[in-house]
Amino acid sequence: MRRSNRSVVQCVIWIFALLAFFACPSITAAQGDSLDAKISQITSRPEFRHSSFGIEVYSLDQNKVVYALNAQQFFTPASTTKLFTEGTALELLGADYRFHTKVYRTGPIDSDGTLNGDLILVASGDPDLSGRIRPDRTLAFENEDHAYDGSPDTKAVPGDPLFVIRQLASQVASHGIKRVIGRILVDATLFPEGDRELGTDVVISPICVNDNIIDLTVSAGDAQGAPVKINISPFTSYVTFDNQITTGPTGSKPDVNVGTTDTVNADGSHYVTLTGTFPLGEPPILYKYAVPQPSRFAQVTFIEALRQDGVAANIPDPNAPADFKALSAFYTAENIAAEHVSLPFSEEVKVTLKVSQNLHASMTPYILGAVLGHAAKDIDQAGFNLEHDFLAKAGLDLSGASQADGAGGAQSAFFTPDFVAHYLAFMSRQKDFSLFEKALPVLGRDGTLWRIEVNSPAAGHVMAKTGTFGAYDALNKDLMLTGKGLAGYMITADGRHLAFALYVNRVPLSLSDPNAADTVVGEALGQIASAIYSLKITKAETISHDFH
Repeated sequence: MRRSNRSVVQCVIWIFALLAFFACPSITAAQGDSLDAKISQITSRPEFRHSSFGIEVYSLDQNKVVYALNAQQFFTPASTTKLFTEGTALELLGADYRFHTKVYRTGPIDSDGTLNGDLILVASGDPDLSGRIRPDRTLAFENEDHAYDGSPDTKAVPGDPLFVIRQLASQVASHGIKRVIGRILVDATLFPEGDRELGTDVVISPICVNDNIIDLTVSAGDAQGAPVKINISPFTSYVTFDNQITTGPTGSKPDVNVGTTDTVNADGSHYVTLTGTFPLGEPPILYKYAVPQPSRFAQVTFIEALRQDGVAANIPDPNAPADFKALSAFYTAENIAAEHVSLPFSEEVKVTLKVSQNLHASMTPYILGAVLGHAAKDIDQAGFNLEHDFLAKAGLDLSGASQADGAGGAQSAFFTPDFVAHYLAFMSRQKDFSLFEKALPVLGRDGTLWRIEVNSPAAGHVMAKTGTFGAYDALNKDLMLTGKGLAGYMITADGRHLAFALYVNRVPLSLSDPNAADTVVGEALGQIASAIYSLKITKAETISHDFH
C-alpha cells in the first residue's frame, strides 16, 4: 500500500511538473535576457493590466512554431486583415495583373471633329486613377496617407491628383474629337457603388479618382479671428466649399469640421460648409472631403479635363440615368477613344499594405468577385468565396478566422495568432512571396511603421502589417483601443527566418495623447518584435503559454 501511494504521489508530481512546464516554461541561465522574460516584461506593464496578448512565432527554417502565447484564442485583427485580402488577390490575380480603364464612343466622328454620340468612361476597378503614378513606373505613397487626415504628418502624394483623368482626356482629343454631341458618362456598374468603407468613411466604387477624396490643406490666417487659408486639390465644380473656419489662439488645438452641411444642388454639384478653428502659427494640416458619389465626381472632372484639352462637352443631367447594359454593345476595340493601363497589381498591393489604404482593401473583394468570380450580384461575397477556397486549399484551419470586409473594420473580424502565423508561413512558399514581403511596412523606416522602434537594432529588418482599431469610451471620456496588431516577417540578428503574429486587445488610452495608439501600444508590439529579432528562445522546443 505504501509503495502504491508513493507511486500515486509521484504521478501527481509528474503531472504538475508537466503542467508547469507548458504553462510557465523554465528559463535557463540567461533568465533576465531570454525572449520569454523580455516579452513578460512588456506584457506585464501597468497599462496592459486589463488587456490580452496573443503571440505566435513560426520558424520558416524549421517549419514549426517556436513561441506561442494565447495563440489559439481569437483577437481583433484590425488592419492586419489586409494581409489576407491582398495576399489572396496577389496570388489569384497575379502580380502582373493590369486594370484597363477605357473610354468608348457610341457614334462616328465627323470631319469637323464632332462626335455624334456619347463618350463613356468604363470603370475597371483600378484603385489608382490618381497622381500616385511616378515616372519610374512605381506607385507613390506617403507614410501617413491622406485618407487618415487631421494629423500634421498626413500628406498627399506629390503631383496632379487628376493625372490619369487628364491623360484620358488628352487621348480623346488626339483622336480628333473636338465636340461631343451626346453625353459624357461614367459606367460604374462593375460592382455596386455607395457603401462606405468602415475605417475612413470613404465611398466604395469601381471608379476611384484620387482615392475618392478631395484634399483640403488648412493653414492659419494672418491673425487670430481671421479666416484660414485652404488649398483644394483637385479643384473642381463638383463641389463648392464655404470656408467658415477661423484662426484660433496660438497653442490651441485644431478643431476643423469638414461637411458641417453638405447640400446637393439641382445640377448634382455639392455645397459644403467648413467650420471650426485652426491655431495661429501652426503648420498646415490636410483634411479630407470624401466625395459622396465617386462616379459623378469622375464624370465632372473628366468633362472639365476634356474642356481643357479643347473638347466641347456638357455635364449631363444627374437625374437622367443611362442604360449601360444596352450601351455596352459599343464596348468594342474599334470604338476605343482612350485607354489607361495600370501598373502591375503588385504595386497596388504595396500601396495598400504600406499605408493601410482602407478603400483599396475594401474594393479588393469586389474586384475578385467581379473579375474572377464573374458575379452579377453579391459580388463581394463572391470575392470572399474565392478567398475562402484559396485559404482552404492552403491547408489552413479556417475555424481560426472570421472576416467580413477587406480592410478589417467589420465587427466580425477575428483571427487567432496561430492562423495568422501559419498563413504567413504558407505565403512565404508562394511564387510572389518576395513582392508580398516587400509590400509590407518596414520597422522604423516606412509605411505605418515609420516611427516605431526607429533606433532599435531590428529597424529595417522587420517587415510587418500593422492594425489599429479603437472606439470612444464615453464613460471615461477616453479611448478604448479594441485591437492592435503587428504581423509579418523578419530575418533575426542570428540569421533565422521567422513569421510572427502579435496582438493585444482592449487597452484603455487617454484621448489627451492622440498618438497613444502608436507611442504606447504600437511601440510595445514593436519592442516585442525587436526582442524576437535580437534574442534567442532559450529552449529548442516550443515555448507555449496557451490559457483557455
